[in-house]
Amino acid sequence: MVVLGIETSCDETGVALVRDGQEILTNLVYSQTDLHARYGGVMPEAASRDHLRKLPALVTEALQKAGIPWNEVDLVGVTYGPGLIGPLLVGVSYAAGVALALDVPLVGVNHLAAHLFALKLADPPVDPPFLGLIASGGHTLLVAVPAWGEYRVVGGTRDDAAGEALDKFGRLLGLPYPAGPKIDALAKEGDPQAIPFPRPMLESGLDMSFAGLKTAAIYWLRDHPGAPLPDLCASFLEAVIEVLVEKALRAARRFQFKRIAVAGGVAANRRLREVFPARAATRGVEVFFPPRELCTDNAAIVAACAHHRYAVLNISDPLSLSPDANLPLHGWR
Repeated sequence: MVVLGIETSCDETGVALVRDGQEILTNLVYSQTDLHARYGGVMPEAASRDHLRKLPALVTEALQKAGIPWNEVDLVGVTYGPGLIGPLLVGVSYAAGVALALDVPLVGVNHLAAHLFALKLADPPVDPPFLGLIASGGHTLLVAVPAWGEYRVVGGTRDDAAGEALDKFGRLLGLPYPAGPKIDALAKEGDPQAIPFPRPMLESGLDMSFAGLKTAAIYWLRDHPGAPLPDLCASFLEAVIEVLVEKALRAARRFQFKRIAVAGGVAANRRLREVFPARAATRGVEVFFPPRELCTDNAAIVAACAHHRYAVLNISDPLSLSPDANLPLHGWR
């Protein structure tokens, strides 16, 4: 079964072709980073227009690179939430049109579930049961995953997502958007213990908060204008990572998981990949990361999730499928 995956939930236009939910034939991503850098963040209206401009050509390019003609596409999978409503509408409308024209099923995909499916596309693949940590620019969640299609959110951020906190900190430092990768690179040369940034809510429950950390950084920068940039980045990043790691390990212990799967854009972070497995090993827990190219938004993970929903769970959606900007993961199949 060849699945055409489409991802337009935010500022990346993603198109992929995946065979049988496992073999990536092609996975193309057009990033709008340069478009939104002038705003310091994503401008939804501009994102929608750019998706509309780029998506048809990207689909054609993906088919050509994979050597797949239109009539060999068996299923269309598309992200229908959560995300920005305008970009979602572009992707869902286009996907429904393709499904109608080809007379093939349409399967809507939850963007957060798709991130977890990056682990299924890893080599070797990682399957449930596991505790999922989804950390990105828009979301930070702890998810109990006993099986594919069974998602129970057990913790999450009460305000800023982890990636969002890094981007906002980068803006304070004058770094261009998106700041996460640049902070990671600068942190490599800095001392993670140089600045005593707080670890909000570290000792309480499974929920997280990163807004207070950003506020602490504002005051520190005001009172210490000469602080070295690498030390600032290393110390702020360490605070974010310590919260993520401790909360995930606590959730794994509480719900008796011996494996943690990390997904989302923050999963590509160098420091997180260094620290997390080592700390988890001392508690008898294994940590898994997908390939870096599958951490950020892309359509291969959408196609893999759509294949599972259709081929295993026997789920398809009507062509009238509507995007849902606030689509929950908890209880979604």
